Amino acid sequence: MNFKALVFCMFIATTTYAQSTIESYPIFPDCENRTGESLEDCFYKQFYQTLSKAYQHPNNVVGQQNASVRFEVNREGDFDVILIDARDAQVKTALENAMGNLPAITPPSYNGEPTYMQFAVNMQVPMTAAGSFSRIEDNDKITRVQDDGDELAFAKANNEYTSIQSDQYDGQELRSNALIPMSYQRYHRYEAAMNKVGNNAHTAVKPYTFEYVSDYFDLESERESLLKESDSWLGKKLWNEHFFEVAGKDYWFVLDPGVDLQLGRDGGEGVTTFNNTRLVYLNGGVGSQLTFGATIQESQGRFAQYFNREITRRAPDGGNPGVVPGRGIAEDGGENIYDYPVATGYINYKPSKYFNLQLGHGQHFIGDGYRSLVLSDNSQPFPYFKVNAKFWKIDYTVLYTSLRDVRPEVTADDSFRTKYMTHHYLSWNATKRLTLGVFESVLWQDDNGRGFDFNYLNPVIFYQTVELETGSRGGNALIGATAKYKFSDWVTGYGQLVLDELATGSVIRGEGSYQNKSGYQLGVKYQNAFNIPNLFLQAEYNRVRPYTYSHNTIVLNYGNTNQALAHPWGANFYEAMLIGRYTLDRWYGIGQFIYGERGYDFLQGGDNAYYGGNIYRTEDDRIADDGNELAQGNTASIMYGRLEAGYLINPASNLKIYGQFIYRDMNPQVDNAQVQQATTTWFNIGLRTDIMNWSFDR
Repeated sequence: MNFKALVFCMFIATTTYAQSTIESYPIFPDCENRTGESLEDCFYKQFYQTLSKAYQHPNNVVGQQNASVRFEVNREGDFDVILIDARDAQVKTALENAMGNLPAITPPSYNGEPTYMQFAVNMQVPMTAAGSFSRIEDNDKITRVQDDGDELAFAKANNEYTSIQSDQYDGQELRSNALIPMSYQRYHRYEAAMNKVGNNAHTAVKPYTFEYVSDYFDLESERESLLKESDSWLGKKLWNEHFFEVAGKDYWFVLDPGVDLQLGRDGGEGVTTFNNTRLVYLNGGVGSQLTFGATIQESQGRFAQYFNREITRRAPDGGNPGVVPGRGIAEDGGENIYDYPVATGYINYKPSKYFNLQLGHGQHFIGDGYRSLVLSDNSQPFPYFKVNAKFWKIDYTVLYTSLRDVRPEVTADDSFRTKYMTHHYLSWNATKRLTLGVFESVLWQDDNGRGFDFNYLNPVIFYQTVELETGSRGGNALIGATAKYKFSDWVTGYGQLVLDELATGSVIRGEGSYQNKSGYQLGVKYQNAFNIPNLFLQAEYNRVRPYTYSHNTIVLNYGNTNQALAHPWGANFYEAMLIGRYTLDRWYGIGQFIYGERGYDFLQGGDNAYYGGNIYRTEDDRIADDGNELAQGNTASIMYGRLEAGYLINPASNLKIYGQFIYRDMNPQVDNAQVQQATTTWFNIGLRTDIMNWSFDR
């Protein structure tokens, strides 16, 4: 046993000696008596001291910076540079000179024979007497990375990718400045809470942000109350959650694939209708100040015949068959099928508590009513830059936009005509019940290389004066006022007044001047009506005089891509409506009734005069200077009714299933290309991600 122990000890000693002498570091003179780890530490220490003495830091390079050196000690003990990397080229040159002046040392060895050995180190420059290297070891997986200057730098691999946390989503969207997609069924609940007496909320400018609404309506509690119990991943995604929810410490985003699938029947025309929209919807945020969002939709549809006529009546130059109201230009899909893509997006930056800056492509709505005579989501999305300030009892919004006129008569060089609009809206909570607002809009065309006129960039100026200074035919200004009064926590009255042009003397004399271009809105909302929770009732009356929103320079009408920017009926009409909405958990029901009269042009029998309803005609073709009356011309009565019931499948994505019945009766004096007598009964069933309003009540 003692002999075996002796042999074992001799083996251990021999192998230990062999491992310590098989490979040896280069040796500086001050390290000759060192071995193993002691020799390694001495080598790096002496190398740093020797290099620091040889290194001359450039005089014009200020401050510290990192530098990396990869080198080799060869069989002769010389230092051969492989790579030097630093921020400044002068530092690289200084290190190269210093490395070239290092003296030869005892070379590294392997099994007692001279060999080569490579090293890689990081350091701070200027070098100091008390400094040292940060070694880049072999197990750090040194790799060479080539930059644009065709130079190499070291990169140290680590486990950063696998350490990233992305499963921390806990409803950050509901507390963010991301935009809430505009949906009548969604917004009326928020407004009911925001309109309680004593709240300092401003409800006219839409879309809202989640953060703003959450000050008055508990979005998180509402979402929790609608949750369905489900343990499976599929069940959670179907009933409760966004399809993708990604979040870490300072970022989050949610993404949902969606649809707008409709299948119906136009009973009056005997036509099967459908809509097939596939979409992707995204919201996200980085840090506390930056949010963003986007939607992409690809659609094909065939609608009730009256709505198809609305599409084709707006056909743009270039051969496309029409414009889908609220969506955009459509391509011909054959058999009265329209193929129409829609894309929206925004990036929102909140630099302080009081300001929001937003750049995007989307829709806007200003007002407290179902309709807006100021600015609505009736037209297709357009590019914009928005500035919003909320402080004290004030909400101030400035909107800079780019719009298009797509009619053949104004197209130039095969491209659509560009015009611009700047819009100011100021809302003031005068008392805890009364809110007053004023607005002004100015449109101008891109003529004479004018582009975006910097005269209209000032966010706090009265544009009527600027319009006169730049030429009254070069711009079209609208002004007006809004008001809202909270009779109680549940009853709110509201109104709008729009003045496009106003001849005060003619108004007093009551002569019906065409220059009295104006409109007004009156309405009332009743939440929890008759003490029934979540029953919402609304009554509204809109009245717009002939020639309002039109202009003698027809490009400067208040429209975009052959669609009105305000009320979908244009001008020369009155309209009265009743709306009821009821919600119970995820179930909802809607009832709507509209009656009105519109004045169309005759466009036959030699009568091509302009009666004031079509905002895309010039007022120079007016029927008369005086004696103009509401709904004059080819008067048509309109009756519209809608019943809808549905179920909210997923409150996170706003996916719902529904059934819908629409009744519409149009009776003009004379049928022509603009309007035809028709009675429509339209049944629809659908599955839709509700992120944009449909306006079938036209």
